[in-house]
Amino acid sequence: MLSIEDLTVEVDGKRILNGVNMSIGEGETHALFGPNGSGKSSLLFTIAGVPKYKVKSGSIVYKRKDITDAPMDERAKLGIGILFQHPPVLRGVKLLDMVRISLEQRNGGVKVKDQEIIELSKKLNLENFLSRDVNLGFSGGEIKRSELLQLLAQAPDFVMLDEPDSGVDLVNIGLVGNTINELLEKDKKTMHRSKSGLIITHFGNILDYVKADKAYVMMKGRVFCQGNPVELLDDIRHNGYGECMTCMKR
Repeated sequence: MLSIEDLTVEVDGKRILNGVNMSIGEGETHALFGPNGSGKSSLLFTIAGVPKYKVKSGSIVYKRKDITDAPMDERAKLGIGILFQHPPVLRGVKLLDMVRISLEQRNGGVKVKDQEIIELSKKLNLENFLSRDVNLGFSGGEIKRSELLQLLAQAPDFVMLDEPDSGVDLVNIGLVGNTINELLEKDKKTMHRSKSGLIITHFGNILDYVKADKAYVMMKGRVFCQGNPVELLDDIRHNGYGECMTCMKR
C-alpha cells in the first residue's frame, strides 16, 4: 500500500526528517511512537502532501505510484485521508455541508440527502452539530469526532490519524476506537481488508481499542526501533525513550 524509502524532508530550510524508511501493506495498521518534536506529525504531513514540507531526497510510493511530488489534492483523490491533531476552524462552512461534499465526491457527484448525513453523524453522536461551523467552539473530543465523521464520509483507503485519543474523555474513547476500526475494516479478516492505517499515539490508549500490526519509534526525525506494538509500548511506559536514546548513540 505505502512504501517510504530514505525520506529526507525540510521545512523553511530546516531538516525535520532524515532518512525515514517505512512500509505498510494492504490491510495493515501501524503505530508510530515518539517524544514531542520527534517528527511524527511531520511524516504524516509529508505523506499527505502539505506544501511547506519539502522532500529533499527519497521517495513515497502509494499503490505502486510515485507520489513524492504529487499535490495534496491528487493524493486525496488517490485515497489518502488524514485526521489532524489540531485541525483548523472553518468559519462559514457547516459540518453538514462538509460531510455532504465528501460523500458526493466519493459517490461520483451523486446528490446526497440530509437524512443520509444525519444517520452517518449518529454513529459519532454529532447529529446536533451538523448546523454548526466546522470545529468552531468544539471541545477537543468533539473535534476528533468531527474529523472522524468527515473521514467516514470520505472512506479513504489509507488513513493517517494524528493522536486520535488526545483530548478524548473515557466515555468517548470507545466510540472513537470503534469508528477507527470501521474505517480500517477491522471486522474483516486481514487477508480481506483493503484499508490500511498509520496511527500516531503519545500514550497508546487508542491501541486498547484498535489493534496495530506493527509499531515504530521515531527520534529526532529518524526511525530507530520497530516491532510488536504491545512490547514497544510496554518498554516505553516502563523505561521512557531511554533505550532508544542508547540506540541513537551507537
